[in-house]
Amino acid sequence: EVQLQESGPGLVKPSQTLSLTCTVSGGSITSYSWSWIRQPPGKGLEWMGAIGYSGGPYYSPSLKSRTSLSRDTSKSQITLQLSSATPEDTAVYCCTKVGLRWSFDSWGQGTQVTVSS
Repeated sequence: EVQLQESGPGLVKPSQTLSLTCTVSGGSITSYSWSWIRQPPGKGLEWMGAIGYSGGPYYSPSLKSRTSLSRDTSKSQITLQLSSATPEDTAVYCCTKVGLRWSFDSWGQGTQVTVSS
């Protein structure tokens, strides 16, 4: 059973880079695609980006300019970096496994990140 766990600081200062890591267990990260999704308080889910099983990243157009996804196969980890963080980036961040036809069939617990000075 594939399991995902997000980790990273829960508090980020404005203008700093928000960095989170998704650790995958129970399966090879090269066998699936992985996605980052966030949900700001009071708002809906927002797809941020994904990294394919071949390693190629894909980004939401609205976040592409300041989003970077990378994969470390030796550590079974996918890292999300969001630069120039603002309070509007405050959200619960989740990593997911991407299933058939862009379904999200496995989710991490999610981690709360607050951008505030």
